[in-house]
Amino acid sequence: MAKILCVLYPDPETSYPPRYARDDIPVISGYANGQTAPTPKGELGFKPGDLIGCVSGELGLRSYLEGLGHELIVTSDKDGPDSEFEKHLPDAEVVISQPFWPAYLTPERIAKAKKLKLALTAGIGSDHVDLEAAARNHITVAEVTGSNSISVAEHVVMMVLSLVRNYLPSHEIAVKGGWNIADCVARSYDVEGMHFGTIAAGRIGLAVLRRLKPFGLHLHYTDPHRLSPEVEKELGLTFHEDAESLIKAVDIINLQMPLYPSTEHFFDDKKLSQLKRGAYMINTARGKLVDRDAIVRALESGQLAGYAGDVWFPQPAPADHPWRTMPNNGMTPHISGTSLSAQTRYAAGTLEILENYFEGTPIRDEYLIVDSGVLAGTGAKSYKLT
Repeated sequence: MAKILCVLYPDPETSYPPRYARDDIPVISGYANGQTAPTPKGELGFKPGDLIGCVSGELGLRSYLEGLGHELIVTSDKDGPDSEFEKHLPDAEVVISQPFWPAYLTPERIAKAKKLKLALTAGIGSDHVDLEAAARNHITVAEVTGSNSISVAEHVVMMVLSLVRNYLPSHEIAVKGGWNIADCVARSYDVEGMHFGTIAAGRIGLAVLRRLKPFGLHLHYTDPHRLSPEVEKELGLTFHEDAESLIKAVDIINLQMPLYPSTEHFFDDKKLSQLKRGAYMINTARGKLVDRDAIVRALESGQLAGYAGDVWFPQPAPADHPWRTMPNNGMTPHISGTSLSAQTRYAAGTLEILENYFEGTPIRDEYLIVDSGVLAGTGAKSYKLT
């Protein structure tokens, strides 16, 4: 019998299950790159469109795991030496976590987890796991690659329009009973004709570019792996050899690169000073890609006209985090990849990976981050160990 330790975000403050706005969701069977959506062999333990990313939702895994005789522990209590996570970690064979409410698997925690064999991300992004320590201890690290890429891309487009059109302050004026049109439009522009650039054009970055093309922007990108000439021509893309070239050319910057030591605090005071005055920045990748306080200073000085993101460090962010109150921000909690539609896919992918693990069959290459002591699959293309 294995102990599976699953860390999910807390239930709604109102009630669970919530009263859903819709009765169903579209069926997505595959992704733009040809990858199929998750295909577990067993039945899903939930109805597609249900809220399953929270504690009571349990990713729909309980019936499957208990049917095999395994023990499932689900908690949102993940931080500190007296947390439920810390209590159960030494006996856990599998740890499941989400980027939205990450259980950080540090080298110290991995050293305590003597039985740990699989660290599974329900979603995309495994930087809350120390990959070097996982590789050293021959822990398999996997994630449900592709499951919520479009969810995040849609969130980026929403944030671009919200910032540039000054939507959030205008909505607030309407809610409060005002009709202050001049105040609303004093910071409102059209995106048409602006220059938009994405740093990294993988699944999410490319999906953002495709969705913004009809808006009439000039599209730029940089990526270690240049896109094909056909895609560049189709979308009218300008390729930049490095981020430094791109950030000087664009009005709106989208961050999509992975987080590792060389990209931590990539945008500091010096980098921000190289932007056009009044540029906008979107960050749905990772909070530590930017210097927290440098972002605040850039907004206060007007070097940045707006900053929108749904990634923070740490997560959840403390109540006094300065990004909650900095001017001209469009921050959300980390929700871009956990829409009810996305939850259906990443929960199904989690089940698929667990089926592979317990049956001793290969996990999809695109789901692998670390395997047999080395970066593997998607991990070999996206991460570095030092």
